[in-house]
Amino acid sequence: MKKVLKNVSFVFLLLQLCIIFGQETSAQKRIVIDVGHGGKDAGAIGINGIQEKDVVMNIANAILKLNDELDTPLDIYLTRYTDTLISLSDRTKLAKALNADLFMSLHCNHSDNPNARGIEVYVGDATSEYSDESTWVAFQLQYTLNKKLGFESRGVKFSNFQVLRETGGYCLSVLLELGFLSNWDESEYYQKLESYQVLALVIWKNLIKKYKSDERVGNKNH
Repeated sequence: MKKVLKNVSFVFLLLQLCIIFGQETSAQKRIVIDVGHGGKDAGAIGINGIQEKDVVMNIANAILKLNDELDTPLDIYLTRYTDTLISLSDRTKLAKALNADLFMSLHCNHSDNPNARGIEVYVGDATSEYSDESTWVAFQLQYTLNKKLGFESRGVKFSNFQVLRETGGYCLSVLLELGFLSNWDESEYYQKLESYQVLALVIWKNLIKKYKSDERVGNKNH
């Protein structure tokens, strides 16, 4: 049977998020969203011609739009705001210079197998002091993306990706592979504007829940 992603109402998820925002927060948290690829590096190319660099840019912009409209207590910075190629080392240097609480790298997957599908979330060095919290964030992200949107969960994995290796020593750090552009259903999903809005909202809701919980128990990352 053909599997399809859920047609989730953005308005419904937004109402849920507003309930969370009804609680006051006392401290800002700083998040660096690494918008993968860019410029001459298109990343993965979908079967319908969609490019990874554009997909992740759209998701990041949707998160920024939520941040502006909802007046959230989180500082968000992108590693790129336009279709520009930024080196991996410059992306991680930005996070360190900003004293980020979380570095989140956005990507999409590709496979020679057109049936490959689903979400993968990566964390870095398992010995880092931030490893346990990063892994918790990763599991929450893959769980809610599955539950709310219907993406299959391919698991949380450890990897030595450069952006994880160079940020894992001073902040929480995760890398998201948000579906396979080589899969027809998942590539088609990114043809719809509302898909970016809903996906951004689900990611953002996870971040808000995580940091509000931290504040209640007095847990600090720095």
